[in-house]
Amino acid sequence: MILKDTLAKVAKAQRETLNDTGIERELLSKISTEQSMIQVLSGIRRSGKSTLLKQLMKKIKNYYYFNFEDLRVVDFTIKDFEKLEAVFRENFEKSNHYFFDEIQNVPEWERYVRQKHDEGKKIIITGSNASLLSKELGTKLTGRHLTFEVFPFSYKEMLKLKGKKKSIKTLKEYINKGGFPEYLKYEKTEILQELLKDILARDIIVRHKIKDVKTLKELTIYLLTNTGKVFSYNKLKETFKIKSTNTIISYISFLEDSFLIFTIPKFDYSYKKIIINPKKTYAIDTGLVKANTASFSSDDGRLLENAVFLHLRRKYKEIFYLKEKKECDFVIKEKNKITQAIQVCYELTEENKQREIEGLQEAMKKFNLKKGTIITMNQKDKINNIEIKPMLEFLTQ
Repeated sequence: MILKDTLAKVAKAQRETLNDTGIERELLSKISTEQSMIQVLSGIRRSGKSTLLKQLMKKIKNYYYFNFEDLRVVDFTIKDFEKLEAVFRENFEKSNHYFFDEIQNVPEWERYVRQKHDEGKKIIITGSNASLLSKELGTKLTGRHLTFEVFPFSYKEMLKLKGKKKSIKTLKEYINKGGFPEYLKYEKTEILQELLKDILARDIIVRHKIKDVKTLKELTIYLLTNTGKVFSYNKLKETFKIKSTNTIISYISFLEDSFLIFTIPKFDYSYKKIIINPKKTYAIDTGLVKANTASFSSDDGRLLENAVFLHLRRKYKEIFYLKEKKECDFVIKEKNKITQAIQVCYELTEENKQREIEGLQEAMKKFNLKKGTIITMNQKDKINNIEIKPMLEFLTQ
């Protein structure tokens, strides 16, 4: 339980920090402050969820706001919501709009949010843990919410922040530095190193009571280092000398829930096979990879592939890779149908051209696609029904 006076002081102090709204996020235009459903902004820490929340608050005159990450309210429980309501009424103009930052920190938060929603209030919340959010939203708030995933800055957003123009130079800068706003402002590698430590400690080790911290950290670095490569749970179990495959599965699930990594499965028409097939891993941010791994100094091809994946993942939820006789990096599924096949190659040469084209053609034939795409760093061409597209065009079209 927290004193009402403490809640009032915190709520007022938090209000004073809301002026800096940064550059306008691309997601802003897709979110309505008048939506009747509960809206959820989910994503990795430091990706700009709070800033987006501030930008949404600027759209309306009166609102109630509270950030549950504040260390002064670390003991906040569901019983304190009644006091918080009183603080809102007594200190701020009357409003039907509620904005809550990192509400997942409060046990049983969904009961309060549901009550407010039933009263017809407009609610937007943020959260940094996918499983905590989805578990509560899925059980208590089914059919009452919309989720928006907040990623670090896109290439276009980075250009806006830096006041730079579209060019190969700025594209290379973006692929090497990634899109975390704070890092782009100050460019200190320690920011991304501390971010990784913070996410592992707060979102995984403490939350899930992990005892074997060393193995978790080693596994994380291994997956970041091997972005774009295929892995299997059994091989990882052997590599890290862990007794149970379930431990590896849990660790990777925790990393996905904290939005540090994504895994994509090998395509199959059998759902059972999709689950057990080897997967590929990609990182949430290419800058985070470079800042925390030793072996990425010259592996431009896999960083490009990771950047392509992130651009696709912003738009599409169901992404697979295809591996039969050949391999295709990405196949996109929309409404139960594969609609795109995409290959990534830093530079197409006479030596690798056949391999890349045959992998793509195999996918196009399997899914009856009329065209395919190869994304390169800086080549534009066409070979029959295959478009060779430069990354700049792909990111900005």
